[in-house]
Amino acid sequence: MKKIKIIILLVISLIAIIFLIRLLNPTEIDDVSPEISCPEIEKYNPDILYVIPNFEGNPISKNISFCKEILLLNKTLALHGINHTHREFLYENISQENLDFAISEFQKCFNQTPEKFKPPHLQISSENKKLIQENNLNLKTWFNQGTHKVYHCNDSGILPNKIIRIF
Repeated sequence: MKKIKIIILLVISLIAIIFLIRLLNPTEIDDVSPEISCPEIEKYNPDILYVIPNFEGNPISKNISFCKEILLLNKTLALHGINHTHREFLYENISQENLDFAISEFQKCFNQTPEKFKPPHLQISSENKKLIQENNLNLKTWFNQGTHKVYHCNDSGILPNKIIRIF
């Protein structure tokens, strides 16, 4: 019985520590694109925006007003895939040329080079992971999702944004 109490206490302590870490770490929003409605930016006031550079074949640099609006928010900007297709970084072998295109779109739009990268659906193959690291992008995956409050534009994540806000 004493072992069970200790285990329960440890589990509760771990949950409390994770909750505290999530509370203290910067908040993030995934799936930022001119083609995706994102009232969550105003609602949750995130610190980091993960931007899709070419969603549905629409390069972000072609939407000057979007670029200006996002820059005016004065947030940390990061790269979120290339096209944001279903697990594109898990099942497709991304070429340097494809990644260069995404980085170029980001640079044209925001006049800065991305430092962080998050693959769509947090899935990435070892080959694509190597490519991301060779390009000096700080790769964010599951651990990042667990230690940060990560909202999704248009409330499209696995968990609803209102649940993420609580935890």
